[in-house]
Amino acid sequence: MEDSSSIIGGIVGIVFFIFYIGIIVFFIAAAWKVRTKAGKPGWSVLIPFYSTIVLLEIVNKPTIWFLYMMIPLVGIYFYALTMIELAKSFGKSDGFGIGLLLLPIVFYPMLAFGDAQFQGAGGGKVYDDGILDRG
Repeated sequence: MEDSSSIIGGIVGIVFFIFYIGIIVFFIAAAWKVRTKAGKPGWSVLIPFYSTIVLLEIVNKPTIWFLYMMIPLVGIYFYALTMIELAKSFGKSDGFGIGLLLLPIVFYPMLAFGDAQFQGAGGGKVYDDGILDRG
């Protein structure tokens, strides 16, 4: 009896592990696609700190924001702003940016594999004086 329950437990563990790895690979593919849509190297998603710096380049924010993101609680604020700016860079709303923040496993693939096109930082808004994205 104990042998069959441990075998079933092992099979369930293996299935869960394969499912978990599949989700990770899918999310990496989505992040890779977002970066290539923005004209950045997709492989950058595989390098932890560099990936964040490339993301900041996509949304046209200073690299110092990376250090701000490392500060507890303050980092949440800067990451939230980055996700909202990422959504705007692809012509999406602030609400979509909140979705990227709270449900990235749903919204990142929508951004990557959907019809969204990279429009530049801030959605490509150019102000009267010719400055792109004053944020």
